[in-house]
Amino acid sequence: MGKPATAPDFAQLIQGLSPDAYPWVTANINPLIGGRYLHWDELRYRPAPDNASKEAWWASIQLGRAALLQELPLFDKAGRAFRFATPAPVLIALHHIDRDAAGLIHSPAGAPIREEPQRYLINSLIEEAITSSQLEGASTTRQVAAAMLKSGRRPRDHSEKMIFNNYRAMEHLREIKNDALTPALILELHRILSEDTLDDPADAGRLRQTDDIRVVDPRDGTILHEPPAHAELPQRLQRLCDFANADENASPFVHPVLRAILLHFMIGYDHPFVDGNGRTARALFYWSIARSGYWLMEYTSISHIIRRAPAKYMRAYLHSESDNNDSTYFLLHQLTTIRQAIAALHEYLDRKSREQKETEKLLAASVSLRSRFNHRQTALLNHALRNSGTEYRVDAHQRSHNVVYQTARSDLLSLHELGLLIKTKQGNAYVFYAPENLRELLAELAKE
Repeated sequence: MGKPATAPDFAQLIQGLSPDAYPWVTANINPLIGGRYLHWDELRYRPAPDNASKEAWWASIQLGRAALLQELPLFDKAGRAFRFATPAPVLIALHHIDRDAAGLIHSPAGAPIREEPQRYLINSLIEEAITSSQLEGASTTRQVAAAMLKSGRRPRDHSEKMIFNNYRAMEHLREIKNDALTPALILELHRILSEDTLDDPADAGRLRQTDDIRVVDPRDGTILHEPPAHAELPQRLQRLCDFANADENASPFVHPVLRAILLHFMIGYDHPFVDGNGRTARALFYWSIARSGYWLMEYTSISHIIRRAPAKYMRAYLHSESDNNDSTYFLLHQLTTIRQAIAALHEYLDRKSREQKETEKLLAASVSLRSRFNHRQTALLNHALRNSGTEYRVDAHQRSHNVVYQTARSDLLSLHELGLLIKTKQGNAYVFYAPENLRELLAELAKE
């Protein structure tokens, strides 16, 4: 990936322009290029308009951004404030997120998601736990990890432990989303995320004690980022908490979605832990966005989107750091990520709604399937198709259908023998749940 070229210093840039360049610069002030908020590293390879120099072009852009940029109460390791702007692409993205992530969203079938949240929430927590951990090296496949989390099986190796911890942390965030953020809360979150996964177990839930942490390019070892000294971390963490807890009357006004993204950004910048900084940063984003009322984000996975192009994620950090602390680059990257995650959720809802209707029709119409299942089993399978991740127990099935225990047990074991339910043990009782490919399995049985 490599480090991007550092943007020219604006004061030096203006001083170095020839006198005849000034009229062109002042006549072409614009913060955007073709509607995009480009970095110097991207602009320098493009032809400048009107045969102007690249430096004059960049000066006109910087003049356009100067009126938009505001300083944040967050600072780099040299004590210089980070800044942010809200050009049109930011405002457009915020409009869509405000509309799509804070109101009552309906599935394609017409039912509000809030009526049956559990199946979506379970899948979302699992997806975020897996992909957030995979971004930091977990190598377990999604299928194996999802089965572990759904069954309650204990993790077997380091990768599974990372994913298990991430799942626990996401559940913990739901419990504390209405609490004010404190350094102690962040340390506890990191402890949950990193328990039994670090070389030194004492580092779980503890700020790093040294300054030997570097972010490097895995291809050639180039140092991409050197975080602040560890001695500064307690003060920096408290300042970040103050920022996270600020309300709409704080100056400057920071939109709640941008505040959540900046919280994510600063944990990545400060790198306060020996490991698990990315997972902690993304988890705190979810805490902040949920605290501000964007309930739909609990059902999405930003890590799933980031994992598609991790180099762009890192470059968004580097662009912000290499252009006079302009965090707008990272904001834009994450706003795009959020919108893609919301779109992915809607695609999921649409797909599952279609699949559910098709399979329910199959269960009702297939002579082969009707001969295999009694009405209780058919009801359970229909419920499992609509409620992915639900656990089924013999005693609950018995009460639901008012049958004797042995009949209920036979119903579930028969479905297990056909591969339509997975059986696991919790304490002295068996627990069953449907496999992810239940629909496909039923379709195959119907052909027999």
